[in-house]
Amino acid sequence: MAANPVNLVNLEAVGKIYGTRALLDGVSLGVSEGDRIGVVGRNGDGKTTLVRTLAKLEEPDGGRVTHSGGLRLGVLTQHDSLDPTATVRHEVVGDLADHEWAGVARIRDVLTGLFGGLGLPGFPRGLDTVIGPLSGGERRRIALAKLLIEEQDLIVLDEPTNHLDVEGIAWLAGHLRARRSALVCVTHDRWFLDQVCTRMWDVQRGTVHEYEGGYSDYVFARAERERIAAQEEAKRQNLVRKELAWLRRGAPARTSKPRFRIEAANALIEGEPEPRDTSELMRFANSRLGKTVFDLEGVTVQAGEKLLLKQVTWQLGPGDRIGLVGVNGAGKTSLLRALARSAAEREGVETAGAGVTGSGGASALVPEGRITVGKTVRLAYLSQEVAELDPDIRVLEAVEQVRSRVDLGKGREMTASQLCERFGFVKEKQWTPVGDLSGGERRRLQVLRLLMDEPNVLFLDEPTNDLDIETLTQLEDLLDGWPGSLVVISHDRYFVERTTDRVFAMLGDGTLRMLPGGVEEYLERRAEQTAAATQGAPRSGGAARSGGRAAAPETAAERAGQPARSAGVSRAAQKEMQRIERQLEKVEQREAALHAEMAEHATDFERVAGLDGQLRELSAQRDELESRWLELADD
Repeated sequence: MAANPVNLVNLEAVGKIYGTRALLDGVSLGVSEGDRIGVVGRNGDGKTTLVRTLAKLEEPDGGRVTHSGGLRLGVLTQHDSLDPTATVRHEVVGDLADHEWAGVARIRDVLTGLFGGLGLPGFPRGLDTVIGPLSGGERRRIALAKLLIEEQDLIVLDEPTNHLDVEGIAWLAGHLRARRSALVCVTHDRWFLDQVCTRMWDVQRGTVHEYEGGYSDYVFARAERERIAAQEEAKRQNLVRKELAWLRRGAPARTSKPRFRIEAANALIEGEPEPRDTSELMRFANSRLGKTVFDLEGVTVQAGEKLLLKQVTWQLGPGDRIGLVGVNGAGKTSLLRALARSAAEREGVETAGAGVTGSGGASALVPEGRITVGKTVRLAYLSQEVAELDPDIRVLEAVEQVRSRVDLGKGREMTASQLCERFGFVKEKQWTPVGDLSGGERRRLQVLRLLMDEPNVLFLDEPTNDLDIETLTQLEDLLDGWPGSLVVISHDRYFVERTTDRVFAMLGDGTLRMLPGGVEEYLERRAEQTAAATQGAPRSGGAARSGGRAAAPETAAERAGQPARSAGVSRAAQKEMQRIERQLEKVEQREAALHAEMAEHATDFERVAGLDGQLRELSAQRDELESRWLELADD
């Protein structure tokens, strides 16, 4: 940043009123060169209004917004303005010839980072695909690509991580860190905020509070401010302290250079218990669920003509808290639907509806294999689709339709009204018709209705969609003390790390793998896969747990459009490669056996730790074998 950064945007005593409510009340702020500002706050408190006013997309009702002369401004709104009759090529690279735009490093980086390649794999006609029939997520990526290939002084992004997977979010964070543009970003993705932002704006009831640092620093500063001022109720203060305790004690590093005062943070969380007592919850889960929850043996899952999982053996045990990550289209949602269908068939009920599974999308097929569902399983499945409710009923009535009181475990009980307040539906809001709720509020209501049904197994498919950060912390706090089995599909790394204990990945090769290194290991494996695919070599992640073999070099070369291996390769090298392939198969079989043994003894933590050590040794052995195989293949 320059010694005296140039001021780019100024807001002076800005006010904005909708109906009888002041979303912005005398707000004065500035954005300078080099600023990287994250905007947080509850849904409906005015985050989007603030950034739209800042970008001059909306006129303020009072005050003044000024831009510096010649300001180059790029804005990503929640609704794109793409021409539905145009092609992706026209919107993103305009009239540039292929050799012109392909020679620009930024364009190559953006297309590869957002779409997985310059040819836009996954789009029916690549760059020449017409935009009109595309999904909302695909259109959003196109709008983001169109914005990022340009050079700007200031970028304003409203929920840029929506519809991006874990890899896409990691790429976008790195890309924005490397840019010289100033940034103002609205997002509920807390990992992204910590990676990208150096200042925070907290929008609350018409005012904006400024904080230095990323999300971790904001959590600390807000907690200390609340402690000193004692202005907020004890419940919300305790939630912020609890999150700070998790950040300080055992979470993966939220930021490379923590800027908050460590001594003050430690003093603030002194005496704060761990987020959850895993051993106690495991015992309680066993008493509620028994030994069997979901057992998969040799299961193949297929959606239409696409094979998603092949001969997978896996177990979800009582009290397991699993994060499920994977490439888009790998079958994460289809796997949950297959399990939900099996649970519904055991109960003799239909699989449609919010209580068991969501509507829409391809149905998951299980043509072979066995799924065993525990007799005591009571499943609740939060799908990506928001279940439709009668728009005329009130929020409290919608919750009480399910149950008037709920047992949260460990002697805790809440009424429907109390739980509504916990989820941000204060007294007056509880009497709002469902039809008047925003998308985020409907999502909150959907989660609330599921929890009111007192399930002992939860499937959450993208639960963070449309939820603000404060609601997410409320949900995390409830899940901390919830005794049951949990599977979470989410692109929100923070939520996955905060609520789950183990991460499994679907890498698009028909397998389901446990990743001891969590989301970070998933990103490393995906990077290795991408690099290997680019070189036309077998993927580095190893063959499938289901018994698949690493691709032969001739096949890989043919897929990459390269000539087959020369006949001059020595016979000794060929024999060694065959020997390595046999060894790899044995390693994979041993890994599968260890995974099954870990699942069988999930409550024996000492034994699981020993088995995990053996898995790490096998992983290192596999990496050595694959490296040698690649050396021989390249000779």
